[in-house]
Amino acid sequence: MSLESEADVPGEAALPGTLPEALRAELIAFRRDLHMHPELGNQEFRTTAAIKARLEKAGLRPRVLAVGTGLVCDIGEASDDGPAVLALRADIDALPIPDAKTECPYRSTVPDRAHACGHDVHTTVVLGAGLVLAELHRQGLLPRPVRLIFQPAEEVLPGGAADAIADGALDGVGRIVAVHCDPRVDAGRIGLRQGPITSACDRLEIALDGPGGHTARPHLTTDLVTAVARVVTDVPAIVGRRVDTRSGLAVTWGRIESGHAPNVIPQHAELSGTVRCLDLDTWRSAPDIVHAAVDEVANLHRAKSEINYVRGVPPVVNHPDATDLLRDAMTARRGADSVEDTEQSLGGEDFSWYLEHVPGAMARLGVRTPGERTVRDLHQGDFDVDEYAITVGVELFTAAALVDGAW
Repeated sequence: MSLESEADVPGEAALPGTLPEALRAELIAFRRDLHMHPELGNQEFRTTAAIKARLEKAGLRPRVLAVGTGLVCDIGEASDDGPAVLALRADIDALPIPDAKTECPYRSTVPDRAHACGHDVHTTVVLGAGLVLAELHRQGLLPRPVRLIFQPAEEVLPGGAADAIADGALDGVGRIVAVHCDPRVDAGRIGLRQGPITSACDRLEIALDGPGGHTARPHLTTDLVTAVARVVTDVPAIVGRRVDTRSGLAVTWGRIESGHAPNVIPQHAELSGTVRCLDLDTWRSAPDIVHAAVDEVANLHRAKSEINYVRGVPPVVNHPDATDLLRDAMTARRGADSVEDTEQSLGGEDFSWYLEHVPGAMARLGVRTPGERTVRDLHQGDFDVDEYAITVGVELFTAAALVDGAW
């Protein structure tokens, strides 16, 4: 396949590695196949097999991770005196929600499963970039080795990134980059931000217990429903006053269960939610702060509390040099106007674990059709993308491997 630039957009003539039309069509079909067959975290066997087969067809040698799903694949070989490896990361799992799209020929065929976060796009982009870069390597045009990381279980706290790292995914890597679909950015553009671009996200599960009793005599027992209500309202307020408000530490509830009859004070209650934080240092102290707040409120109402604080992921903090690499790559491919500044999100992303080990950056990949007013948001059953974003993502990653041969 020819990989010479077609120079149809600003800056594109400077680089090889644009996406041939035949491969563009194949990648769209590949993404739609993944979309029709979504698999949850650590269950991505079909997805892993499909990626592996296509990479092997291109003459590459992918390696399935020890956990049984996900894989890594090197293009070129690293050496002690050569350039460092650039890693391209994709997450491959889906969400446990139904696909709500209608009249869509590639909607999910699996009940209560959907690629509603764009991981099928992320996977296809890294696959496509790998196929293009493999051809450039055969032509002697790839200045550095590249590693493709197809990571399982991003949606499962604390994320499958830890398994990939433990299996050597970062060995020899000098930088790592990724994209995440953004339905508020037009296809053809990316959003970038130096520093934190996502938030930390932990899971909080609380059980409250008391002796229970008759609703006619709440003074003789623990009024557990009232205690739960006060935990729901007071804990977020207390937590928010014990840290710098700029850290954005927030407790938000998603589930409350207690009681079975209107005239019986229950003996047990449960509630769960998330703890999110914009600041890395505050995130490290968040468990102690939340524990203290819950205990204070529960004790005030004579309820016994049991807290399960599940560590999730720290914020994704984009390294300045890696952010500049993505900006330079996109500018070289599509011009400076194709890059826009983006805000820090309160969403969590386990790409952050890679950045604990090597510098890297995540870009927001625009997936909204230009001019469209309806926002099909992430984690909703009707989520879909403008598939032109696949072309943009592939050419962003190929350019990132080419624009800066010195780092």
